[in-house]
Amino acid sequence: MTAEAESTPEPAPAPAAQPHAATGPTSDPALSVDYAVDGYWLRGWHGPATVRVSPHGIRPIADAASPAALRLPGVLLPGFRDAHVHLGLIEPRALVAGGLAAVDDLGGHPDRLREWARDNAMPALQYAGAFVTAPGGYPAKRAWAASLAVAEVSTGEDAMAAVAQQLADGATFIKVALNSEDGPVLDDDTVSALVEYAHSRGVEVVAHVQGVGQAQRAFAAGADRLAHTPWTEKLSDALIEEMVQPNSRFLAGRHSWISTLDIHGYGQRGRDFATASDNLRRFHAAGGTVRYGTDMGNGDLPPGLNERELTALHDAGVRYDALLRALCLPGFGSTVSYLPTVPSADANLASWLMTATVVTARELLHPEFAASAVRVAADNHGGDEAVSAATTPIPTTWRIDL
Repeated sequence: MTAEAESTPEPAPAPAAQPHAATGPTSDPALSVDYAVDGYWLRGWHGPATVRVSPHGIRPIADAASPAALRLPGVLLPGFRDAHVHLGLIEPRALVAGGLAAVDDLGGHPDRLREWARDNAMPALQYAGAFVTAPGGYPAKRAWAASLAVAEVSTGEDAMAAVAQQLADGATFIKVALNSEDGPVLDDDTVSALVEYAHSRGVEVVAHVQGVGQAQRAFAAGADRLAHTPWTEKLSDALIEEMVQPNSRFLAGRHSWISTLDIHGYGQRGRDFATASDNLRRFHAAGGTVRYGTDMGNGDLPPGLNERELTALHDAGVRYDALLRALCLPGFGSTVSYLPTVPSADANLASWLMTATVVTARELLHPEFAASAVRVAADNHGGDEAVSAATTPIPTTWRIDL
């Protein structure tokens, strides 16, 4: 953090979309359905295409619309993930309806987080547990932190013990706070000990950096990811160039940033927004890895996908395929984002993404799903389907990673 359903009417019965035995290898052919979709995206656009749905997941099987498959107007994308939220400061069960299939909680109470991780009404959840910080350091003195969890440490041994405790509590990564504008920060040796021990346990370290020099300190210590795009200073081109290089010090092979641009002004923008956007623009242009994240729970942010954050990323040069890489999970799995329309070439990508619905394999296997989608498409387009499955619908300009 910075220094600081709609219900759908039950469709009428229809004869279409009964589960059938799909052709080709599948672990449970009696319970699979093939859909002909206008397009899908998996690190690149494909379409028209055929995807196969089973209780075990969703996967493309052909870059062509099979005439034997059920027609499903629209586009499938991997589920959307917000890589920086605080579930303890929001209503977490609103997030699926808000278009999010997965979230990374970067600071919360481990007991609550374990409960939410088992809740089927929640997005898929990974979490860091407690903020690890210096004694009296950020965010220990913040009122909102009382409902989360903070681990204050003084030495490398303390830091390693704090990491071990978070992992015992189910954490899948570690959050360290380096905020020199809001109190003391851990020294270099302690941060290095924390990172080295976390890496030895196979987990990444996410760093909140705030104040001159803190981004460089976190990177030098081997922190895998910045929780925010740096906004309190303009980073040098030389540092950014070093940050984007592949490096075996990081578990994923390279360092990455989470965007969180909209927390600077909540749509009004301003100086901090401009500094962060400039840093992000140069980091991305140099080849840096960017993740979509909002710091949800911090101020006036919507409970779900944030169009202002998407637009800010686009304005900073993270566009088309790059924006989808920042937003989407790596693959389909058992959950996808379904968009019932195909965009025109001049469509606003951020606005179009806001029409997505989180859909599970179980929902796609329902015999009425496709029939209902076709009726909705017809209602929205004067009785005609949105796009013919015989044409390639994805705008050519959207296939270019600018």
